[in-house]
Amino acid sequence: MLIAVVDGLKGFPEAISAVFPQATVRTCIVHLLRHSLDFVSWKDRKSVATALKGIYRAVDDAAGEGALSAFEESFWDQKYPAIGQSWRRAWGEVVPFYAFPGDVRRILYTILFLVLNRSEKQWIMPLREWSMAKSQFAVLFGERFTAAMD
Repeated sequence: MLIAVVDGLKGFPEAISAVFPQATVRTCIVHLLRHSLDFVSWKDRKSVATALKGIYRAVDDAAGEGALSAFEESFWDQKYPAIGQSWRRAWGEVVPFYAFPGDVRRILYTILFLVLNRSEKQWIMPLREWSMAKSQFAVLFGERFTAAMD
């Protein structure tokens, strides 16, 4: 297993790391966003979602943490303080997300590598970013990735 995308269940990252110590464990950004918006009134959802984009679209983990800090100092965190707290609790599993370029991140929002790897042969038209993602995975995971492609 190269990458595991978890949805916030307690103990799941630790369990995966115990069985697959080389796996990169990261949180599912879509789940984190949905969880964040669970705290928000319907009329504020679009604005809060837009404010959160700065965090997960940041170029690296330092910029992402800066964007999270800015969110925590904003009107939205004052109104919905549970959002910043939930991102802080999950931050250890958000940081690995920044190791990938933006195009690869879009694939990793919700799709696991192993699912893509097995499905690619059945696709009529693969995701347009998949070729670039494969080259990034080859760089990041080396032989572990190329062996899985055979």
